Amino acid sequence: MSIPESFYRQSIDLNRYSNRIAREIVTNYNNVILDLTNKLATIDEVTSPATVARIRAMLAQFKESLEGWSVEGTAYMADQLQSLAVFQTEFVANELQKVLPVGAANVNTVQVSGNFARSLVYTDPTRINVFTLPTLESQVRRTFSLTAAKGSVITLPSGEVIEKAFRGIASAQADFISREIRVGITEGESIAKIARRLRGRLQFGANQEMTARAQALAGGSGMKLANNQVRTIVRTSVNQVQTMANQAVYSANQDITKKYEYVATLDARTTALCGSLDGKKFKYGEGPEPPQHFNCRSTTVPIIDDDDLRRRFPDTRPSEVGRVPQDLSYPDWLKRNPNMQTQALGNKKRFFNYLINTKNKSPRDALRQILRDDGTELSLTDLIKKYPKAN
Repeated sequence: MSIPESFYRQSIDLNRYSNRIAREIVTNYNNVILDLTNKLATIDEVTSPATVARIRAMLAQFKESLEGWSVEGTAYMADQLQSLAVFQTEFVANELQKVLPVGAANVNTVQVSGNFARSLVYTDPTRINVFTLPTLESQVRRTFSLTAAKGSVITLPSGEVIEKAFRGIASAQADFISREIRVGITEGESIAKIARRLRGRLQFGANQEMTARAQALAGGSGMKLANNQVRTIVRTSVNQVQTMANQAVYSANQDITKKYEYVATLDARTTALCGSLDGKKFKYGEGPEPPQHFNCRSTTVPIIDDDDLRRRFPDTRPSEVGRVPQDLSYPDWLKRNPNMQTQALGNKKRFFNYLINTKNKSPRDALRQILRDDGTELSLTDLIKKYPKAN
């Protein structure tokens, strides 16, 4: 495996970038909740029909505000993903150019069409149910264009598209908050207490205060779930656009590179699916690409066969336990690090080692054996039935 160090750094930077986008969207969501709870806190008790009508009007306005948040969040995502596509195509082309010898032909560049991201984010979810890869269309000599094919969208692993996912969160949270208020009133809670309870369940952004009691109340609520869903949508979508941009540039330069390599992160958070793919090489358009699941952090890198070019690359790659040889794949790395096995596989660790030590499976095959054909992990119960002699 021969990978420029900059590709590793870029993947880390993109994880931070997606976290920043998610934080901004979550903060705006929290502000909508805070506005409602602040208004509710001005109501002492439900003592009259007029008070009930006032609460209903607040909830109606709250629902409209959440719908507005959904629209704004979707538009913000489209703008950010468009900028990312432009930046990533330029980054990959520049990095390829750096490894070429002085005097070599220029790398084929990729232009991102102006409506690329909006085409991926906005769609009628009742008509679009499948993901269509963007097409590469030759525009001028040695220049290509990254466009979203007609009808193509970013489909999350759940089958939802971004616009529908944000609308779903807004609708579900409006129902959740309304239900929490109704239940609280039925159980005799004051409106002020209900407001404090709802406010405490938020996950606040950097510019919002959160008391110790609020932090203690933050676990397990529907609002925390919504925050996690937003982060998941953002991270998965950023990874998808990164892969699209990477593959577009690679495919436009098949005189330099004819295959790509799947690269997973060497840490305990990597899934068995991505770990089993780490280091595998595929022809363009013929192999699996990230994201393979929600919150996927894997990426792809071009394979360059020229020995002179490979000597320009580092001999090591980063991992959670320090730098390791660059050709060390995730399965082999996991085998060498029992502590990481415990964190990554939990109770399934014993099956991984049983398959290696008793069944003479390679670490990669052992990792694949704890997966179903669709890439999801077998349950502990299924593994016990499948390998009863593992201890």
